[in-house]
Amino acid sequence: MNQNLPQDLDRESLNQLSKSELVEIIIEQSKVIRELQKIILELQQEIERLKVSRDLDSFNSSKPPSGDIHKKRENKKAPPQEESDHPKRKPGGQLGHQGKTRKGNVRIDRYQGKRI
Repeated sequence: MNQNLPQDLDRESLNQLSKSELVEIIIEQSKVIRELQKIILELQQEIERLKVSRDLDSFNSSKPPSGDIHKKRENKKAPPQEESDHPKRKPGGQLGHQGKTRKGNVRIDRYQGKRI
């Protein structure tokens, strides 16, 4: 901010300064405080703007789903409980299971061949 302020503002060094120097320090500090308050206000406004835009997605605004940021949903289903002795089965026919086949129709009514 302003480099005119003394770096070490302890009680002894302030007692050695004149009244006009102390007034100057106070004036400089008030300028710095005003600048910092402006910066704080701008940053608070930016934080609020970002919070609002963060909470918008395709469910609660007109944004397309492709613009959504992928984040975990709070109402996500709980993972299924693991069976104690049974591992997860693989898809398809299981080992040790005897299959059944359908009996086909042995009588053919007609045959349709290729026409040339």
